[in-house]
Amino acid sequence: MIDLHTHTIFSDGELLPSELVRRALVNGYEAIAITDHVDSSNIDFVVPRIVKAARRLNKFWKIKVLAGAEISHVPLEEIGRLIRFARTCGADIVLVHGETTMEPVIPGTNRAAIEGGADIVAHPGRISIADAARAAKKGVCIEITTRKSHSVTNREAVSAARRTGARLVLNTDTHVIKDIINHAKAVTFLKKLGLTSREIAQVFMNSRALAQLA
Repeated sequence: MIDLHTHTIFSDGELLPSELVRRALVNGYEAIAITDHVDSSNIDFVVPRIVKAARRLNKFWKIKVLAGAEISHVPLEEIGRLIRFARTCGADIVLVHGETTMEPVIPGTNRAAIEGGADIVAHPGRISIADAARAAKKGVCIEITTRKSHSVTNREAVSAARRTGARLVLNTDTHVIKDIINHAKAVTFLKKLGLTSREIAQVFMNSRALAQLA
């Protein structure tokens, strides 16, 4: 299992980075990205601390911990700059909080994330075919999420990816302990979405590529 979208007490999660990673390790994770919510007010505080935590945990435990960020609810004009700044602060992976139907995300956020060079558009909602095609061209992944509050549009993300060749990844968007899943549950989740065995394998390969696992 590789999970590239999780949260800790550095934003709205309930766990310390070390406890989150420990629980992921016990559930058989190969890699996990800590991607707390950031905007211009806290990005320079949060990301360096996640980087510090990731470096320490990578020294001691057999799980790859990636430092990341989820840029959330910011003006469209800020998205590209914040993606670049997160990388300057040491982020290995950068997500942008996409246009989920459950929150008042600014229309156009998906496109700004793709054009700005994010790694993943998180819970992209009813992503347009045009934006999915842009994601495919630029190598930006579209997220399928197991988090119930955002999962209602997963099938639309799958359909858009199939039509355009955009890459899909599966993440948990973990905030609390019960959000953490294992590989078997991930496979079952994807099968219920109608993905074929070949498509499921490709989803996991996409995550491995982002995590830079051999």
